[in-house]
Amino acid sequence: MSNVTNQANAAAFERICAAEPLLLDVRPAIEVVPGMTPATVLTSGAPRTWDEYVGGQRDAIVGGALYEGLAVDPEGVDREVRAGTISIGVCQDHACVGSLAGIYTASMPVFVVENATTGEHAFCNLFEGPDPQRLNYGIYNQTVADTLDHLRDVIGPILGEAIRAGGPIELKPIMRRALNMGDELHSRNTAGTVLFSRELFPRLLEIYERRPRDVRDVLEHLSSSDYFFLRLSMAASKATADAAREIEGSSVVTAMVLSCGDFAIRVGGLGGDWFRAAIPRVDAKLFDGHTDDDVEFMGGESCLAETVGLGGFAQAAALTLQDYQGGSPERMAAMNREMYDITVGEHPYFRIPLFGFRGCPTGIDVHRVVETGITPVLDIGVAGRGGGQIGAGVLRTPLACFAAAAEAHTARYGHHESLQLKGSR
Repeated sequence: MSNVTNQANAAAFERICAAEPLLLDVRPAIEVVPGMTPATVLTSGAPRTWDEYVGGQRDAIVGGALYEGLAVDPEGVDREVRAGTISIGVCQDHACVGSLAGIYTASMPVFVVENATTGEHAFCNLFEGPDPQRLNYGIYNQTVADTLDHLRDVIGPILGEAIRAGGPIELKPIMRRALNMGDELHSRNTAGTVLFSRELFPRLLEIYERRPRDVRDVLEHLSSSDYFFLRLSMAASKATADAAREIEGSSVVTAMVLSCGDFAIRVGGLGGDWFRAAIPRVDAKLFDGHTDDDVEFMGGESCLAETVGLGGFAQAAALTLQDYQGGSPERMAAMNREMYDITVGEHPYFRIPLFGFRGCPTGIDVHRVVETGITPVLDIGVAGRGGGQIGAGVLRTPLACFAAAAEAHTARYGHHESLQLKGSR
C-alpha cells in the first residue's frame, strides 16, 4: 500500500471539500482571464490542432472569431488561424471552464470566482439564454450575435455593478440549498438560479432608479433562464477542482473534459498531462423530431461538476431530471450509489436527501475506477449535427483514459491499494 498516495488523496479530498467559492465580479474576459488577448479564442477540451477541430466545435470557434471581428468570413478565420494571427487556446489552460464548445473571446463578460480557501480563480462566461441555437452549441448567426451583444453591453455590466456594490456572493451555501431543493448543479439548476436571483434582487434595486430598462432586462434574463446558475456552478467547480491539482502522489481526478474528438482527464499527481479516450455513446432523451443519428459531440467541460461530486454524482438529489434526460428514479439512484465505489470519500457539506443526507461521493480515484470497472456518470446536454441543443442524457465515461492514468500513476509512484476515508463504504 502506498501511504504517499493515500495521504495525497486525503489531502486532495480535503481541499475539494474545504473550498469556499466566492463570486467576486463580472468583467470582460480581456480584463481578467490569464493570457487572454484581443485575438484569442478559447474552446473546450484537451488541446487539439486546428485541423482536428471539426463539426459544431469548429463552427463555434469560427463564430467566436467572426463575432470579435477577427475576420470577415469563415475562410478568413481559417487563413488567420493558420497564419498565427488568431490564437486558438483551451479553456483549462486559462483558468476558464467551457460549456459545450466553450467559446471565450476578449469582449465576452465572464463570472470571476475565487476559492477563498486557497486563492484559485476561475472564470465562466454567461448563459446565452433558453434558445437552443447558441454559440456554445455551434451556431453563429445574427440572432446569436445580437444575444452576445446584449450580454456584453447590458447583462454583464449590470451584474458586475450589482456584485461589486454588494460585495462577494458566497456560492457554496446556495449550492448546498439547491441540492436540497432538487438540483444536482449540472443538468438541473432551477433552484440555484432562483436562490441566486433572490440574493441579487436587493442589489439590482439600488441600480433600478438609474437604469430601469437594463435592470428589467437582467430580471427577464434570470426569470427565463433556468440554467443561468449552471455557469456559476461550473466556475465554482473549476476553482474547487484546481485546489487539488499538482498534489504529489495524488490519484484523484482534477478535470474531466470533452472535445469534438475525445474525452480526457487530468490527475492531481500527474501534473498537466491529459489522458484521452474515444467518446462513448450517450444515453439520451432527444427532443421531438431528432434521432440518435443527429447527435454530435462538440466539447464540454461542465462535467467539472462531477469532478467535485455534483452532477451525475448527485443525480439522486434531482429525480425530476428523468423527465428531461430520460431514465427512472430507481436507475438514477442506482448509478449514483455506484459512484461511492470509485471515490475517496463523502462530501461533508453537499448531501443527498434521498440517501438519508449521505454526503455526495467525492474525489474520483483512477485506481478505484480501474479496480471496479465502474466509470463516472455525467449528466450532459446533447448537441445536434448542424448545431443547437437536441436533448439531454447520461454519458458513461470511457474506461481507457482512467486505465492509462492509473498506469502512469503506478509507473511514477508504485503500486497503490485504494483507501477510502472514514464515512465511505
